[in-house]
Amino acid sequence: MRQRNGFYALDVVDKLEDTTMTNIDAYMTKKIAAGKNNGCTLERAGVRREWGDMTVDQRADFINATLCLMKAPSKAPKDQFPGARSRFDDFMAYHLTNAGSLHDTIGLFPAHKYFLLAYENALRNECGYKGYHPYMNYDRYTKDPTKSALFNGNATSMGGNGAPDPKYTGLRTSGGLIKSGGGGGCVTDGPFKDYKASVGPGSPVMDNVPKNPLSSGGGYNPRCMRRDVNVNAALGATADRSYNLITKSKNINDFYNTLLTPARNNSDAYNWGIHTSGHYIAGGDPGGDPMVSPGDPIFYFHHAMLDRLWWIWQMQDPENRINAQVNLGGASLDRKIDLKWLATDVIPVLEAHDGLGGYGGAFCHVYV
Repeated sequence: MRQRNGFYALDVVDKLEDTTMTNIDAYMTKKIAAGKNNGCTLERAGVRREWGDMTVDQRADFINATLCLMKAPSKAPKDQFPGARSRFDDFMAYHLTNAGSLHDTIGLFPAHKYFLLAYENALRNECGYKGYHPYMNYDRYTKDPTKSALFNGNATSMGGNGAPDPKYTGLRTSGGLIKSGGGGGCVTDGPFKDYKASVGPGSPVMDNVPKNPLSSGGGYNPRCMRRDVNVNAALGATADRSYNLITKSKNINDFYNTLLTPARNNSDAYNWGIHTSGHYIAGGDPGGDPMVSPGDPIFYFHHAMLDRLWWIWQMQDPENRINAQVNLGGASLDRKIDLKWLATDVIPVLEAHDGLGGYGGAFCHVYV
């Protein structure tokens, strides 16, 4: 199933994923024999690929579906989000008001898995997209991301860097300063150069982001998409870091903490933590604002990669790790995920732990 473009060699995480397929095959064989796969098989599973491994035509189809979603009418409640103008905005609006539950210890992985599925379903069911959502392999952006197929700004990229903003020097994080990658201004090339973010900001990380007319952030606040496509951020999410995350985390609490927390290593110049690094490979506004980050389409590539890392970790020992829940801070283990106007069903958190048969088989994906 792995489709390669021939430009990137397999990294250590790719190789680990390939060797893990033996575990996945055995797990699915047992699950099917027990009648617990809900119709999901490896042959039927949706295949999520790295953007650079998709053909030019596949990328164009994805871009067209994204542009379609940016024009489709909003379904968010107008009394709460009068600023939401499109179906694409609906996801930003939901994230704005539910960021807490999406990012707590119980919700981070499964809630975003369901959020990503809802977005993928909107692309497929409302805009005719035939494929599945791509991911971004962070390690591929550790040289010069502005020259990559994802960010080079051509017609089949996801848009380029923001215009240079000499006033933007970088982003202060708990792991230190992520120095500017040379952008910070409006994106002026690629398919989304004319796109306007409509709601927010919530917690802006850039200067001079226009204030929303409503204190809730849900009012109409059109503004350009700004980015700082940043190799310094990408260097905090190299393949060796992801490999260590997967292979050295013996339980889900360790996996969660390692993903989110910079290591205590003063000699590491890029010690931002993988989660933070992934968000700020593009950063900007709305993408760098933790409340409205789905306003940049790159958000979904980042969270697809996080889901991939979680999935590979689970599949090292699927019998014991599929249902492993982060148990930190006293969060409720039996919570349900309600995406409101984004999806029809409210589902138990544990249903979103199983990427190969959970939620009645709606979760049925592999990463290659």
